[in-house]
Order: sequence, then C-alpha cells, then structure tokens
Amino acid sequence: MMDVMVREGVLGRALEREIVQIGVHDLRDYTSDRHRTVDDAPYGGGPGMVMKAEPFADAVAAIRSRFGPPDAVVLMSPQGRSFSHGEALRLSRLRHVTLLCGRYEGVDERVRELVATEEISIGDYVLTGGELPAAVVVDAVARFVPGVVGDARSVDDDSFVRGLFDHPHFTRPAAIESHAVPDVLLSGHHGEIRRWRKREALKRTLARRPDLLDAAALDGEDQVILEELKNRVRGE
Repeated sequence: MMDVMVREGVLGRALEREIVQIGVHDLRDYTSDRHRTVDDAPYGGGPGMVMKAEPFADAVAAIRSRFGPPDAVVLMSPQGRSFSHGEALRLSRLRHVTLLCGRYEGVDERVRELVATEEISIGDYVLTGGELPAAVVVDAVARFVPGVVGDARSVDDDSFVRGLFDHPHFTRPAAIESHAVPDVLLSGHHGEIRRWRKREALKRTLARRPDLLDAAALDGEDQVILEELKNRVRGE
C-alpha cells in the first residue's frame, strides 16, 4: 500500500531523482515466531487485537543501526497532536523521520512510552490503519524539501503559508456558461491582481475559518482589507 502511494506523481519523481528517500518497513520482518505475529489479545479482555510493542522496538532499532538515529519517531494516532502546515514544515527541516503505523484495536501502550518520541493525528476520526495518515504526512512534508515541487513559488503561495486560505484560481476558457473569470485577472495589471488575490484570500478565510485570522501573518494592507470586509459583513 505504501509503495504504491509514494511512488507515483510528484513524490515518485522526487524518489527517482533521489531528492528524498522513503523506506517502507514491514513489521512482520521484525518478529521471532514462525507465524510472524505482530498482534495479540488485549490484557483485561475486550474486542479486537492489539499490536505488540516488540516489533516496533526492533524495527526502530534496526533503522537506527542502518540509517542513524531518527530525529523524530512519530506514532500516527488519533490521540496525537493535530497535523498542520506548521507541523509539516517542522518535520521537513529534520534529516530523518520515522513514522509508526498502527492497526487493529490499537498499539501496546509501551510503544508510546519506549519507542515513539511524539504522536500525530490527521483528524478527529479513526481509520483502519496508520498507513493512509503516514502517506498524508509524507506527502505534505516532502513538498517543503527543495526540488520536490518544480516551481517553489507554488509552495510559497499555498493555503496556510500565511495562515490563510488560498485565493481562487482560474484557467482557460475565460467563461463557462454564465461563470466568467474575474475581469481583474484578464487586465494584465499586476498590482490590481495582487490586491484582488489578497482580498479574496482574506474574504474566503473570514467566511470559512475566521479562527485562522487570529494567528495569521497579516501586513498593513491585509489589516486594512480585512477591516473593510468585516465592516461589509456588519453592514457598516
């Protein structure tokens, strides 16, 4: 599953060019019984199976021996810190990150205590395993590595870079039924286009996620535009 997800598209090209390295490790390779058991029934009873701590510990030990100590060992968990733009940027600045993927009913608590250095969640919901969350983290983090994305400006202008949603984007044709591209984008006036994009990013964020504005990096022009938008909402 992981091999398929990381070897296509932008990530796949980055791997081919050796801009990033991504290793996938099967926990069953770090078991000692002939059935390659990675889970067991929970102490105290209850439904489901719990992933054993030893395969995680042995896998991370092998990774440490082969590649050096990870700068972070992250357990993908719904109980972890919420993954965000800032978290992706932080992890991208580390040389070596190991992601641990749970399954079944959960993982032995000693994985958190003895193996993982932190926990990350991609949302308040539960999936059947940690592979999809790990792929989300890998994709988001890799985009910050220089050379992964062809035009670095596309990363600089993304949603959440300044704590705001991105502005709307349009391409050809100029009109689809009654929906036309805003005239300002066809004007060739770069100053007006820049201000329109600022306004639309602030307008969209104010309408959909006003809580983001409290921590957004706003300059003086942004503050003026935002106040105008708020006054319009209030009918002033």
